[in-house]
Parts: sequence; structure tokens; C-alpha cells
Amino acid sequence: MKQISWTTDIHLDFVEDHQVIDEFCQSIVASNPDAVLIGGDIAVAGTLALWLELLARKIQRPIYFVLGNHDYYQSSIANVRATVAKLCKQSSNLHWLGNSGVVELSPTTALIGHDGWADGRLGNGIRSEVMLNDYFMIQELTDLAPLRRFAKLSELGEQAAQYLRIQLLSATPHFRNLILLTHVPPFKESCWHEGHISDDEFLPHFTCSAVGDMLLRLMPHFPECHLTVLCGHTHGQGAVTMLPNLRVKTGGAEYGKPKVNELIHFE
Repeated sequence: MKQISWTTDIHLDFVEDHQVIDEFCQSIVASNPDAVLIGGDIAVAGTLALWLELLARKIQRPIYFVLGNHDYYQSSIANVRATVAKLCKQSSNLHWLGNSGVVELSPTTALIGHDGWADGRLGNGIRSEVMLNDYFMIQELTDLAPLRRFAKLSELGEQAAQYLRIQLLSATPHFRNLILLTHVPPFKESCWHEGHISDDEFLPHFTCSAVGDMLLRLMPHFPECHLTVLCGHTHGQGAVTMLPNLRVKTGGAEYGKPKVNELIHFE
């Protein structure tokens, strides 16, 4: 039996006491996982590479990760992705899933992933009055009128859905179990916050409907394959079964207190 440690929204730049980070890493190592999954919002752009290198050094196991919206703060999507891709080429234990394809964890289980992006399609959509820091701190989203901003969000969501669709079509014929790691919940039903589903004002900014719609279309064609989606972003914990072979787990998180969300076992 193998096991992987899943954590999300660790926001290491919010941790004031580095002993907390040491204890977090020690807790991962103590559980002796075969690999570690990180579901995004690791830090901010300027310190992201440093934190990833520190995690790789302290944990000494394969780390498979996606990026969250905070990881792009104070920079651009293009620059951060280029930096992370270069970093992973130089490290044997760091693997950005947006650039990794299908990862075989065992003969029966594979891992895929993508950052995802809140695509503005659910809830009140463009009528939402919520303004996230994303729209001021990520270069591609700043100084955009609402129509252009939501068009960009939709484009980013579609990119995630298309990438994941290709990986799923590649993996489903060969594996009974798939794990999909992403940052943004793909369904309204998985958009948990403080014990409840987010309301229509916040849903456009906290769900990737493009990915969810793709999964609902695709997975019924592969009834023998079970897909577990691991996501975060909302800091609220919850789980939902969307299809007999499609379950979504949303990881809870608290600023300044990184934690392991779950130790996942598989054959």
C-alpha cells in the first residue's frame, strides 16, 4: 500500500514563525509518504521559488504541485510559469503538474493536475461586485474593464479544461483510479466556505466551471475509472460526489497555520 500527503493553501509567506514551517515539514516526513501533493497558494511570486526549494530540501520526497492565484501576485502568469518550469528542470523532487502530463503513481493509480482558474461563469457572473486582489496584483488581470476581465478569466478556465481533458483521455484507458489536483473548485457544490456553499456573488471568483463541465461530459464514458478531484482556494473543507465515478474534495486552510489535509492511501 502506498500513500501520498495532500496539503493546500499553505501560504507560507503568512507564517511569521519559521518553527511552524519546520513542524509542518516534519509532520509530513513523519507520516512517511511516497509523495506530497500541494494544491496551490504556496506563497507569492517573489518568494515562490525560495519556498519550493525549501520544501524540497526539508521533505526530501517527490513534490507534485499546482499553482494558486496568490502564487502569481506581484508578477504575471507568464513570468511565474516560466520561472517554475525552469526550477522544476533543476530539481529532481519538484514537479509542476501543469507541465508534467500523466504521472504514474502505481500500476493502477495515476496523477494529473493543473492550476485551474476561477472563470467567472457561475453565480452572478459579470454582475458580481466582488473584487479580488487578483485583479490588482496579477499583471494579466489589472486595468481591465469588467467585460475584458471576465473574458480573460473565461479564457484561463478553458485553458485548464482543455489541458486536463487531454490528460484524462490519455490516462483513463490505463488506470482504474485517477487523482486530479487543482487549485480552484470545479463545481458550485464543491465551493465550500465556513461550512456552506459560496453564494452567487462569490461563485464567479471561486469556481472553474469550464473544468467542471468537462468532467461531467467526459467521466460517464469511463465508468470503470474512478476520479478523485482535490482542490482548495476557498479555505473551506467539504466533499461531494458528482457522479458515481467522480468525487471532489475541497481542502480547508487557515492563514499562518499550514497543515496536512489528508493522507491518501492507494494500491
